[in-house]
Amino acid sequence: MQKLAKKFVEVMRECSHVVKTGTNDFHRYKYATANDVLEKVNGSLTRHGIASVVTPALLSVQDITTAKGNTERLATVEVTVTLIDSESGESFAIKGLGSGQDAGDKSLAKAQTMALKYAYLASLAIATGDDPEADMHTDDVMHPKIAQVKNNSANPLICHDCNSPISQKVADYSKSKFGRFLCLDCQRVQKSVA
Repeated sequence: MQKLAKKFVEVMRECSHVVKTGTNDFHRYKYATANDVLEKVNGSLTRHGIASVVTPALLSVQDITTAKGNTERLATVEVTVTLIDSESGESFAIKGLGSGQDAGDKSLAKAQTMALKYAYLASLAIATGDDPEADMHTDDVMHPKIAQVKNNSANPLICHDCNSPISQKVADYSKSKFGRFLCLDCQRVQKSVA
């Protein structure tokens, strides 16, 4: 499985970060959309000649009564994504779990989409710029550079690798060249690795 593993490392490098473009207006948070994750991952997989075959398995479906008294369906799905190298035929599988709730017929589709998105996020170690286990205070204590920039700017730009503040011009260039925000020092490191 040496050839596929080598290609998968390149996919991991190319997909190391996905910018959050989705906004949940009701709960007021930003998130990486499934579309953004799948578009980036699919582009990289196909560039490296890796096919992906998704096999979903329905784990459960149950009726849920909402706070307003409405009945919705909650589906939980496990997906197995088999990755196949088009040159060597080598393959391995990754898995993901997802749940989706809907009043209509979309709970299963939501669950499958979530399972696939999180299978790739976890297996490719894709960063989205947050830590679901942390709170704002923890983030500020652990990353003082981020806290400093947050206090000085409404929309801070931070290097993905070292958390240093960067300018819009540096951010735009590094995003187009490396697929993520990098300061000048981290761009030099990336160029020397390539």
